[in-house]
Amino acid sequence: MRQLLYLLLIGFCITISSCRDDFEFETSNGGLQFSKDTVYLDTVFSNIGSSTYTLKVYNRSNKDISIPSIKLGQGQNSKYRLMVDGIPGKEFNNVELLAKDSMFVFIETTIDYSEYANNSATFLYTDNIQFSSTTGTQQVELVTLVQDAYFLYPQRDDEGQYENVPYNDTLNVYGFNLNRAEHDNELHWNNTKPYVVYGYATVPRGETLTVDPGARVHFHADSGLMVRPGAKLVVNGGQSATDALENEVIFEGDRLEPDFADIPGQWGAILLMSSEDNTINHLTLKNANIGIYARSVDDIAVPKLSITNSQIYYCSNFGLLACGANIKGENLVANNAGQAAVALIKGGTYDFKYSTFANYFNSYDQVPLLINNYQIIGNTRYPGNVNANFDNCIMYGSGNIGISMEQFDFSQIGNYPFHIRYNNSLIKFIDYSNQFRSNKLYPASGNDATLVEYTAGCKLATSSTLNKPAFKDTRTNKLQLITADNGTGPEGTADGSVITLFTTDITGTTRNSSNPDMGAYESVPEED
Repeated sequence: MRQLLYLLLIGFCITISSCRDDFEFETSNGGLQFSKDTVYLDTVFSNIGSSTYTLKVYNRSNKDISIPSIKLGQGQNSKYRLMVDGIPGKEFNNVELLAKDSMFVFIETTIDYSEYANNSATFLYTDNIQFSSTTGTQQVELVTLVQDAYFLYPQRDDEGQYENVPYNDTLNVYGFNLNRAEHDNELHWNNTKPYVVYGYATVPRGETLTVDPGARVHFHADSGLMVRPGAKLVVNGGQSATDALENEVIFEGDRLEPDFADIPGQWGAILLMSSEDNTINHLTLKNANIGIYARSVDDIAVPKLSITNSQIYYCSNFGLLACGANIKGENLVANNAGQAAVALIKGGTYDFKYSTFANYFNSYDQVPLLINNYQIIGNTRYPGNVNANFDNCIMYGSGNIGISMEQFDFSQIGNYPFHIRYNNSLIKFIDYSNQFRSNKLYPASGNDATLVEYTAGCKLATSSTLNKPAFKDTRTNKLQLITADNGTGPEGTADGSVITLFTTDITGTTRNSSNPDMGAYESVPEED
């Protein structure tokens, strides 16, 4: 035992003596390596801070080194900000880096467009990070695209209180009324430069918000657009010839970095409360909590909307949520929503043609289409009449069920008609456990024509392969149909007799006049 203790003591002493308690640093001779030669800080709006970007600096040598200075090329005048070893600044001296070790340099920027204004709505701002040594200077370039924008936001009063606008009789929200006298007419959104919205931009009663082709609108967190009763929304997007969507109107969040392109829930919603002739054409909407929320706030106005050639993606709750509304849609695509791509609650009147409702959101209980005849507020369930028609549509997603329907029995308090019709539509319906066999809303029971009608032209995808649509790439919302080899999908099986507003699909491709495809896209041959 005594010998064992003696050996442990010797080992402990050797361990202590072998630990370095000081380092001899040599001045760097310029042999640093970097994770990037150029750091591209993605597009930022004027006076809006960027995300934090990372540069990794490596000392591959066997020597502990001291870097005489790390600094921005423009010095203290630079619009970039650095953080080295946890210390913020623009210049750092005698930065130590151990042998075979690395360190992080964090980079941010905020740039005022007006300081560099020219005839362009965008410009490149550049600088570099300089690492000095005994042999010279190594540089890493910094590049940022800065974009000018119209900034729309609530004003403060003399007491420092921000504007707010009524949502209903009891609730106000952070927002403001759009004003013709401000920002070259806030009720006419053009395509000369983007709009960045803070709070809820509100179209007041009696006014119309018109959105031009090619307009870009970016909503900050918890912000959105509200169309009050008696107001009107007219989105005049157009067909684009390139992937840049140059004529499409785009509503999205205000984080422009590619990593945020498919992140849901970055802003609020379009709140549509108006029974006027609201129209949306060629709109791409993404990254909201609820893309479009059509509901009455005065129990008088029935929200009304005609939406065509439009796409709604990456919403944390619903793409389109309608509550007792009146909506017509054609060439409409919705995908990737936390609960339902399209939800029609508390009844309403709906007519959708040639539309693709998909849902590949990473959630076990999401569905492409949800319909019911009620809304729950507090502990009370409020009824509504259901009259919904779907011609040549697709309801398909990563879950087993493409449609979720519920009819609550309100017969004790009144007669509330419930009628849904699916005509020549493709519906995913995999009922392995027979949970819908006794539910007369679903085709498994042979259906009840007084409630839900499935025409003979409907196709049911009752397995993971049967009648599966050949979408191009569901992960990136490319829901174009590629012609299927087995002919069992939705290609060429739509009802050509259905009267349509457009003879072309959402991309402008001419539909087959006698045997068109179901959904918003006419199929194209698969490329080799």
